[in-house]
Amino acid sequence: MEAVFVCRATTISPGNRSAGSSINGLPWLSNPLKLGKNNQRLREISRRRVTKVVPVAVVVSGLSSSTALEQLDIERGVCIPFRKYTPDTVRNKVLESRGAVLSLIGRGVEIVWSLGLYWSTLTYDFLVGRDEEVVPYRARQLRKLLCKLGPSFIKAGQVLANRPDIIREDYMNELCILQDDVPSFPNQIAFGIIEEELGQPLEKVFSKISSQTIAAASLGQVYRATLRDTGEDVAIKVLRPGIEPIIYRDLFLFRTLASFLNGISLQKLGCNAELIVDEFGEKLLEELDYTLEARNIEDFIENFKNDPTVKIPSVYKHLSGSRVIVMEWIDGIRCTNPQAIKEAGIDLNGFLTVGVSAALRQLLEFGLFHGDPHPGNIFAMRDGRIAYVDFGNVAVLSQQNKQILIDAVVHAVNEDYVEMANDFTRLGFLASGTDVSPIVPALESIWQNSAGKGLADFNFRSVTGKFNQLVYQYPIRIPERFSLVIRSLLTQEGICFTLQRDFKFLEVAYPYVAKRLLTDPNPALRERLIQVLFKDGVFQWKRLENLIVLAKENVAKMNSNPAFQVKKMQRSSSSQIERKLDLTDTIKDGARTFFIDAGIRRQLLLALTEDSKLHIQELVDVYRLVEDDVDIPSVALNMLQGLPSVTRDIMLSWSESVLADR
Repeated sequence: MEAVFVCRATTISPGNRSAGSSINGLPWLSNPLKLGKNNQRLREISRRRVTKVVPVAVVVSGLSSSTALEQLDIERGVCIPFRKYTPDTVRNKVLESRGAVLSLIGRGVEIVWSLGLYWSTLTYDFLVGRDEEVVPYRARQLRKLLCKLGPSFIKAGQVLANRPDIIREDYMNELCILQDDVPSFPNQIAFGIIEEELGQPLEKVFSKISSQTIAAASLGQVYRATLRDTGEDVAIKVLRPGIEPIIYRDLFLFRTLASFLNGISLQKLGCNAELIVDEFGEKLLEELDYTLEARNIEDFIENFKNDPTVKIPSVYKHLSGSRVIVMEWIDGIRCTNPQAIKEAGIDLNGFLTVGVSAALRQLLEFGLFHGDPHPGNIFAMRDGRIAYVDFGNVAVLSQQNKQILIDAVVHAVNEDYVEMANDFTRLGFLASGTDVSPIVPALESIWQNSAGKGLADFNFRSVTGKFNQLVYQYPIRIPERFSLVIRSLLTQEGICFTLQRDFKFLEVAYPYVAKRLLTDPNPALRERLIQVLFKDGVFQWKRLENLIVLAKENVAKMNSNPAFQVKKMQRSSSSQIERKLDLTDTIKDGARTFFIDAGIRRQLLLALTEDSKLHIQELVDVYRLVEDDVDIPSVALNMLQGLPSVTRDIMLSWSESVLADR
């Protein structure tokens, strides 16, 4: 059997990465070994100004096996034409250097000796029956060992802290406090790197620069400076010298070791160990290239350009390069200092509402989100805005992944646990073809125990803890991008609880989701709204009322933010934050669907006449909720303007049904 494709490169315009670029008509296979499956998928581009793949004519014959990276592309629905990381690139980089073999042997011996010694202590603990009682000590020992082995292992430890599919929860908790703070390297070296990237002396560009680092980490360090031309304060981030060869060497050794662990990994996680290393390697090498971080910043600025409650620092690209990035200085209060935030008189509830909404927009709307939103990377601005810094670690969710996540929310609301389990397969948590029936009761137990307490007591940490136990019992792998999603949500929930102990994360998150379901014009979300409003074929009047109330609550909270009040007069008509809940398009689309879709029309008519009575009161209750938010004359005018189009669609629908009957 053969499948015929060809890829031709065409340019994508800047600024549309967050939405994802689909490739219509490309048969993108969910399982590369089953070429006969007619499973259509969308390929997307995860980098701006790269290329879009258009199918024209390449031959792929037989049952060819795919590499780990190809599996990742298939699973993510994302195609990256130009990669900084590939196993071949890493191997070539390592082996081309002089003395590479001796360096690899020396480093390999150091790693094997250190980890082997640690493993032997775990084996001894098990043999003498004290393995459980010494877990806290062994976890601390592991954290210190990773710090000793260097930046690659520090980063690996931070990844493991969010991977319950690989490591036990008690070890995860210890690795969560793993910091990559390390001694800074000398200013003389750092300033030399900056001058090399600028191509001119420091004093020609900056009138002053701090003599001490503002922050130092395993990959780089940050200074504060003032631009000579404009007097603006900036942050200068400098890559640690000599770090790249070390990272490449360690990645080569990681992948070599992973090739020996594929059998165990396939049995325990349903994927090979090389795929896990490839996920890690991709993210790590991206953090070593500051030109990619500059593009990430530009993308975030584009996404939030009409949102007055979010501040993204601008980047000075003409002063930046692969080893140095110069950004606008953020004059705010780090979330590492909650007391200062409270003393500054910032409205905590408003600030946290903005933070949760911004996080959810990144995840569900843009599909491009900050992968490391720890308290040191988030600032509270004195006008109520939230500001983000450090965009080296970001993750991309394809349009397909975003829709599946929303599907999972809908299935949770409808308590459809079988479909929730299938969503896990579609997202890559479970290998294709896995029997989900044993997992369904566990998912039901986790969700009902957590959601049954109500919004007030629901928190992601408790759900994640129960999910971690599930992951440890079944062959579930958490894909890298979703481990970042989980870490992002947990970290930001933790910040919320630190600043305001009684803050209810889900009480802000759920209204945002409700507003999106009600107002987003995306046809896929319209379909999900219908799924939410019908359960077992019965229209849920109370659920509709709750969605409207929650959506209005979200709009009201966002409007009350001081940053929004200041910017209100300056906002453009295209602003992404509304003064009130606008349901005009939703009503218009709903009316169109009612006339065109016979199935929906029948269900709605049954809902109005359920139990042999007219449900006029329910209609009146819903109208009272939205009467202040709907411009009736505007809706009527829009309906009249769209009448020819609706009439045409009705006639087409009617003719199709007649032909189908024949």
